[in-house]
Amino acid sequence: MPRYRVEFKPAAERDLRSLPQEITERVLTETNALADNPFPAGAKKLKGWGDVWRVRVGHYRVLYEVHGQELLVLIVRVGHRRDIYR
Repeated sequence: MPRYRVEFKPAAERDLRSLPQEITERVLTETNALADNPFPAGAKKLKGWGDVWRVRVGHYRVLYEVHGQELLVLIVRVGHRRDIYR
């Protein structure tokens, strides 16, 4: 399987900078793993969000899009589960 490129939208970069350091490290580990498998076990496609997928990292969520033609995983948002869907 080809390796995908992982990029963050500016809003997702801001989200990441606002998180505690230990959570940031866990999120980065999970997003780096998306380069090898953009649809890991537990990933869910969000209804009503177009082509956006979600992975869980503890109480936090990473929302992302997969662009298969470009081999790109675009991280859209990162945040706590109670805030991310607003």
